[in-house]
Amino acid sequence: MATIERWLSAGNRILIAPGWNNSPADHWQSIWQQQYPQIERIEQDDWQHPKAADWVRSFEQKIAESDAPTIIVAHSLACATLAHWAALFGRNRAVQGVLLVAPADVKRPEAPDEFQGFMPLPSIALPFTSWVIASDNDPSCSVDRAVQLSQSWRSKLHWIENGGHINVESGHGQWPEGLQLLEQLISKIHEQEMLIELDISQ
Repeated sequence: MATIERWLSAGNRILIAPGWNNSPADHWQSIWQQQYPQIERIEQDDWQHPKAADWVRSFEQKIAESDAPTIIVAHSLACATLAHWAALFGRNRAVQGVLLVAPADVKRPEAPDEFQGFMPLPSIALPFTSWVIASDNDPSCSVDRAVQLSQSWRSKLHWIENGGHINVESGHGQWPEGLQLLEQLISKIHEQEMLIELDISQ
């Protein structure tokens, strides 16, 4: 994955943002960190009892550590956290793109009680390139809700057939297709930078 290596070796950042209960060692987020040691993780003080304010604060503290161009790869509840963070701080930080993988629908009737504090989700256009990666049989988010979230956030929507929650239980260990999506996002960011430079030079 030369594109990812070049992004990191240039001093840019990739931040992994796990959801509820963190991502175990055999989760693709953790495997990616093993494969690319420069990838950093947004840690939470309490993974089992998430509080929106605390999780957003952890996002802000980690993201604000550097002005280097940053990509965030969020999973599940971290997608909701990112939306709240973006509403508060997104325009003043160096985040250039995000992958929102299997966003958890915090308002679904069967959602864990711990998710209640994340409602309502901000209905804003995210101020950076954003792609929602959703599964058509995710127990944590219906197809209609995934479409609604992607439209609300002005995010490109990418479907995965029979992907479940895109986690260990659904058979997504290393998840090489996800790494390919990350490479495509990096390439998209580079394309946008070139267009901006071209506009400036004209």
